[in-house]
Amino acid sequence: MLSEPLLTSRHEGGLDVPLLVWRSTAPLRAVSSGPLGGGIGVRHWVVNATVPMSYDRDDPADHLAALAGDLGLDGPGVGLLTGVDVAEVVARADSGVRAWATVGLGTPLLAAEPAPAVLAERVGTVNIVVHVPARLGDAALVNAVATATEAKAQAIAELGLAATGTPTDAVTVLCPVDGPEFAYGGPRSTWGAPLARAVHAAVLAGGAVPVVPWSDRPTG
Repeated sequence: MLSEPLLTSRHEGGLDVPLLVWRSTAPLRAVSSGPLGGGIGVRHWVVNATVPMSYDRDDPADHLAALAGDLGLDGPGVGLLTGVDVAEVVARADSGVRAWATVGLGTPLLAAEPAPAVLAERVGTVNIVVHVPARLGDAALVNAVATATEAKAQAIAELGLAATGTPTDAVTVLCPVDGPEFAYGGPRSTWGAPLARAVHAAVLAGGAVPVVPWSDRPTG
């Protein structure tokens, strides 16, 4: 079972920087596009770490692995990064599916539009973490990522933005390693339908509130 996320922090650059940690009491199957623990495999935890907008490290996976080590997290896990204050995470649930989203829409884009010469340096990452309480097969996990992305894009459109996401969005879907295997994760499947609703609700709620990059906020 995946825990509710714990909000904690680490000391970097003279500041206490927030991060969220999900722990599991048992191994979970996962699919993720995160910089650490991406792909399909068994995972034990998830970290979503705030970073300053000036973040320019070229080793994000190593950075996240070091953060996990400092937190005492064992085994393989998933690591995500965002300019959003992860304390602003939004949680929604539907029919046993739980979804959490940190929503930064400062750099909205349409996936197939021409790339601008220079990307705006504004908070622009939507990180989505989903727990499905039933075992999904490999194809269903991949399908669940597509379903979550479609639900995110629907929410962004309903927020009035001509966009499908941002350049740096990430999705992680986790499920048990045991139990009957479900073959489908599309938006009309047994588990894809509540996943879509939960993700849509989380992104819609998170995107409805103006977001200031964590590193742009006054300190002290």
